[in-house]
Amino acid sequence: MNNNEALKTKVFSYGILGIPLAFLGFPLFIYLPNFYVEYLGFTLSSVGIILFFSRIIDMFLDPIIGNFTDNYLTKKTIILFSYIFLIIGIYFLINPFSKSLYWLFIFSTLTYISYSFILIPYLTLNSEIVKKEHFTKLSFSREFFIILGVIIALLLPYIFNVSQNSEDTLNLLLNLLLIIIPISLFIFIKGIDEPKKQKKKEQKFIKYLLVFFNKHPNNKKILYAFLLNNLANALPATLFLFYVKYVLNLEEKSGEFLLIYFFSSIFTFLFWIKLSKKFGLENTWIISISFSIIAFSFVPFLNEGDYLYFLMICIFTGMCLGSDMAIPTSIQSSIAQKHKRIKGILFGFWAMITKLALSLAVLIAFLGLDYNLENISTDSNTNIKLIILYSIIPIILKIFAIVNIHKYKKTNYSY
Repeated sequence: MNNNEALKTKVFSYGILGIPLAFLGFPLFIYLPNFYVEYLGFTLSSVGIILFFSRIIDMFLDPIIGNFTDNYLTKKTIILFSYIFLIIGIYFLINPFSKSLYWLFIFSTLTYISYSFILIPYLTLNSEIVKKEHFTKLSFSREFFIILGVIIALLLPYIFNVSQNSEDTLNLLLNLLLIIIPISLFIFIKGIDEPKKQKKKEQKFIKYLLVFFNKHPNNKKILYAFLLNNLANALPATLFLFYVKYVLNLEEKSGEFLLIYFFSSIFTFLFWIKLSKKFGLENTWIISISFSIIAFSFVPFLNEGDYLYFLMICIFTGMCLGSDMAIPTSIQSSIAQKHKRIKGILFGFWAMITKLALSLAVLIAFLGLDYNLENISTDSNTNIKLIILYSIIPIILKIFAIVNIHKYKKTNYSY
């Protein structure tokens, strides 16, 4: 096998693990809160608070998980065993034996932590198994398969005619995971040659993170950009079903909007790869965020039944999704390669920042509304809050993200 074929095998084998990760990412993020609110009778604020604290616990463990990844076991071994605990967590999360907030807290925490033990070593491998010039290929391969997995996860509930029932949808996804996980894991483990873990003194991760930021203060700017942009993406994701149902009154079209959004991203992957080679990672990220801002700025002007206009917004914002998902990880991989002693710790820290954004999104969204579903459907003031949380605040956050990326790009090394 020549070098080009070996690279293609690595890119494919690495990326395919994104399919089961996708099942446990966006679809779970969309359907799970809905399930606990609509079928188990919890309030939006109580679900938001519980999921927030579950995320907070998981979030603070991420650098520890990264430290574990750097010093113990191989990354493929960690990923393999973590999937077992993940399946246990997700099973009990969507098949609760008790209608208790404690149940939601325990098994959401187990699910999130298990997911982290998969994601952090998986992301760290991005900076280890290929040369620097191929980091972006790995990142886009991973995100391509993640988006493909999301599309599959969104389509199947319609194919099996369970799309209107979040409980049946979640159980369908679980059953499919039991098939997809072994297949994707086999291809991943067989196709990836992980570098041998060299014996080294365990890093005191807090000390090294402080050194990382104190010696390289400009890294704080890109950190703020990651946080702000992730929060800007997480708020609409959290509120998407509520916005479509209560503002547009197009609940029956929600699956169609999501599919169009993710299909649009697939067709622009090669475009963003070529653009990043020509203009650099940071400039490409700024371009994609700016395009998203322009498209999303029309959302506050939509009225009930504006199907075509919202569909166009889904297409244009979806076109930017691939860049928004892959470019930050490529930047992170380049930074991590310059700090090889703490690669896992850095990816753990970045994962922590991502989860902080997701946690804040759930908390801000649900506490910001602080109503049950019946009140949302009858209170016009709540609809205005929903529009502000869904579109205006994310636009402002993305503008500040661009400012920080620009400052980072001006003063930092070229990656």
